[in-house]
Amino acid sequence: MADDTAHSPATRLVGLGRPARQPGAPVSPPVELSSTFVADGPVNYGRSGNATWTAFEDVLGALEGGRALAFASGMAAISAAMSLTPQGGTVVLPEHVYNGSSSLLTSQEEQGRLRTRRVDPTDTAAVVAALDGADVLWMESPTNPMLEVGDLPAILTAARSKGVLSIVDNTFNTPLLAQPLSLGADVVVHSVTKFLAGHSDVLLGAAVTANDELYERLSLHRVMYGAIPGPHETWLALRGMRTLHVRLERSCANAAELARRLADHPQVADVRYPGFGAVIAVEPVGGRAATEAVEQRVRVWLPATSLGGVESLLERRRRHPGEPETVPDALLRLSVGIEDVEDLWRDLDQALRG
Repeated sequence: MADDTAHSPATRLVGLGRPARQPGAPVSPPVELSSTFVADGPVNYGRSGNATWTAFEDVLGALEGGRALAFASGMAAISAAMSLTPQGGTVVLPEHVYNGSSSLLTSQEEQGRLRTRRVDPTDTAAVVAALDGADVLWMESPTNPMLEVGDLPAILTAARSKGVLSIVDNTFNTPLLAQPLSLGADVVVHSVTKFLAGHSDVLLGAAVTANDELYERLSLHRVMYGAIPGPHETWLALRGMRTLHVRLERSCANAAELARRLADHPQVADVRYPGFGAVIAVEPVGGRAATEAVEQRVRVWLPATSLGGVESLLERRRRHPGEPETVPDALLRLSVGIEDVEDLWRDLDQALRG
């Protein structure tokens, strides 16, 4: 299908990245497993290109409004994006971000590679002030796991006016809920493992940019550091993206309903839900012990690390050593799947009540 921006995202997700429409052609792209190619063609070696990558990248790039690059994992994509920071540069980022991103930046700061300035993303004035003299802005909105929402249009506009490179992790939103490049971001990253692939069976990442120079730098990083995805994993992610629209629609509807009910639950002390998306954070009454008890009692929900799959997952985030102490010890992050919402509610309710 030719890319027609007049079509809805749901239609483009289904139709893009397919072989040319001609008699006898396959409907789905094949998995390109070759590592070696005949000389003088567009690809000379498997580390520099693959037809299966291209199909996936065409779909994600079209939805985000740029050119996409697939990486071996979300952390591989994050590392590539972080490599755009100049030596000794300053990175502005929220206090609460994905544990892997935070740990990477902390490690690089300890090595003298860069400096960080941590901010409250909900305080737009403070974020804008922190951009003075900075080199890179790293944003999540909502943040992981505290679900804080920053004013991305205002913050990204300020970053551009100050000459600060802006990178947005769009994993929680997917391009169906937000397109940061259209708001002024320079680069978008995804853990494709999560909502895009959607079935908890793939490790994959992606970076997207509309800037040709940044695209070339990210592409070179992928080749030189060998952060390349497997063709089979990329094909699975592409197949998963075909149903992203219906999966996300169901998960978001389930999350909104559960957040509404949890707000009135007698065994819930606090609910964090930004009003969109499929991730909720709650603090049960009774602190850490109560949270750990919920993890043990659930039968439909799965106690596991990750999010964005068809199954509903939950976990106490402070179980991870790198999680900041400002994250409440009892915080329980819920990734809401596509199961029947009443089954999810009954299971969660009985686990909370004990």
